[in-house]
Amino acid sequence: MGRNGRGDSRTGKSSVPPVRATHHGHRKRLRERYRQADGQGFLHYELLELLLSYTRTREDTKPLAKELLGRFKTIAGVMDAGYAELTSMKGVNEATATLIRLVREFGVLYLAEGMKNRDLLSSPQAVIDFARGRLAGCPHEAFLVIFLNTKNEVIGHDIVQEGTVDRAVVYPRRVVEAALAHHAAGLVLVHNHPSGYTEPSEDDRSVTRSIAQAAEALDIRVLDHIIVARSGYLSFMEKGIMPVV
Repeated sequence: MGRNGRGDSRTGKSSVPPVRATHHGHRKRLRERYRQADGQGFLHYELLELLLSYTRTREDTKPLAKELLGRFKTIAGVMDAGYAELTSMKGVNEATATLIRLVREFGVLYLAEGMKNRDLLSSPQAVIDFARGRLAGCPHEAFLVIFLNTKNEVIGHDIVQEGTVDRAVVYPRRVVEAALAHHAAGLVLVHNHPSGYTEPSEDDRSVTRSIAQAAEALDIRVLDHIIVARSGYLSFMEKGIMPVV
């Protein structure tokens, strides 16, 4: 060490301890603010920044949060992104991608439980929220059936068919067999359009009619068919296009 205590003039190295990264203090303040306000008043990037801090513990996560929102546009877009999409971004490792997907799954479970013991005819938004949460971000078409009892309360839900990016071939017999296995009295059909457009195709209308006819033969009602996408949803019942059987 040099005589002035500031370093060794021969090596140019300083003995003064490095200043601790400023993001540690910022992160602590952000967490405290969240605890006190319960998330109220937070910008979307701040919430994402806070979430990322639990796997990126030694880094300033604000830039990454903004980059994720820049690429996927919204919080929903980030949550809907797949592992490959997430990990393709610099700064997103496997642990971070897993955390994001896990949070999304908890959200879907929360919405699913919110449908239980409720008359879905008087609470249609609960179905819409669950349907969008479950399928809106899926990269390929999937066909989901929600099973109801005689009081129109949810008793279960299953994905009965998965397909390609623009098609999922659905067989009415498979839907009816699933309904019988759940002892269902009613059904709500749900499928997604990865293209983002919610307008029903002729195939969508045809399969709805076929399922409704097959179910009616067993005294099972099809209450609605909902098409979901990242941009929104379409309800056959709301549009007045449910087939008459």
